[in-house]
Amino acid sequence: MPIDPLGHALLTIARNAIEKAFGMKCQTVTPHPDLSQPGATFVTLMENGELRGCIGSLEAHRPLATDVAENAYAAAFQDPRFEPLRQDELPQTRVEVSLLETPQTLQFADETEALAQLCPGVDGLILCLGRRRATFLPQVWETLPEPCQFMAYLKRKAGLPPDFWDNRITLARYGVQKWKEK
Repeated sequence: MPIDPLGHALLTIARNAIEKAFGMKCQTVTPHPDLSQPGATFVTLMENGELRGCIGSLEAHRPLATDVAENAYAAAFQDPRFEPLRQDELPQTRVEVSLLETPQTLQFADETEALAQLCPGVDGLILCLGRRRATFLPQVWETLPEPCQFMAYLKRKAGLPPDFWDNRITLARYGVQKWKEK
């Protein structure tokens, strides 16, 4: 199945941002009207089926083309969980771009009620408590399919204990359009 024009353009921009850092020749990007509009993206790098980097924006604050290029560069060279990508890793590295929809705040009385509102496999989730903030893209449901488990790992990512709950926690869900290289 052929990839749509926007997805192809975003994947090309992301790969170009990484290859440009190595001084490599970049591919031509087919113009698309959405590229100049504000957009929030996450760029995920996978190497031999394993996460190799993932950086993104939760809010649309710059043109889509700029957002994806800067997030691709950051995923490759600035993700604090990984060493910077090496040029010899490029052939095994696949790029995935997720274009985020505007997050919608959830209303709930407690964690049980919050968990009941989640749509596994569909919802990305942002958790905030004071200065702590973490998100999981909808793709994380593939490895954490149970809502309780998903939430526990998200809390851990935010620097909280997995069994922690506080009524000041805010949650917002979002969907994504995603494209990945073959």
